[in-house]
Amino acid sequence: MKHKVLGNNIHPPFLDQFKQIHFGMGCFWGVEKLFWELKGIWSTAVGYGGSDFENPTYELVCSGETGHAEIVKVVYDPQVIKLDDLLRVFWDSHDPTQGMRQGNDKGTQYRSMIIVNNQSEIDLAKKSMNKVQEIFYKNGFNRITTEICIYKNFFYAENYHQQYLSKNPNGYCNLSGTGINLESL
Repeated sequence: MKHKVLGNNIHPPFLDQFKQIHFGMGCFWGVEKLFWELKGIWSTAVGYGGSDFENPTYELVCSGETGHAEIVKVVYDPQVIKLDDLLRVFWDSHDPTQGMRQGNDKGTQYRSMIIVNNQSEIDLAKKSMNKVQEIFYKNGFNRITTEICIYKNFFYAENYHQQYLSKNPNGYCNLSGTGINLESL
């Protein structure tokens, strides 16, 4: 399947030069658009992750019975955009202190997550989280609840969810940051 906006495959195999990371930041429609607009992104796809439940559907994930979150696969060229830059966009574009919600979207499927591929990426993500936490505390925010874990699985969401905001330009998007300047990360 081709990405409606970028024109590249959303399913592997991807070229060896590319890397992948997965983000959960609430409803996946706006998150996917946020990342596909960045220079250096080869492909994005929406799906489910964060649990061992096999082959979830949107309805099951929304029921809270699967333990999955709505996440976005981001395939990027590290020669063009660095992991640090992707993490800055992640922290800057949602409120990672809200627990099992983002804005009006409530439930375990809307939790904040960073799913990486190895221990060095976990270390980098945790280091960036600690820096953001310091900034948040200074600005009166609560503790960050973002889960940071190693990749186990990714289940592609149904086709109608892929690049949803390209197909439905006036579609729902609840994505918003905290308003705190994180440029110093």
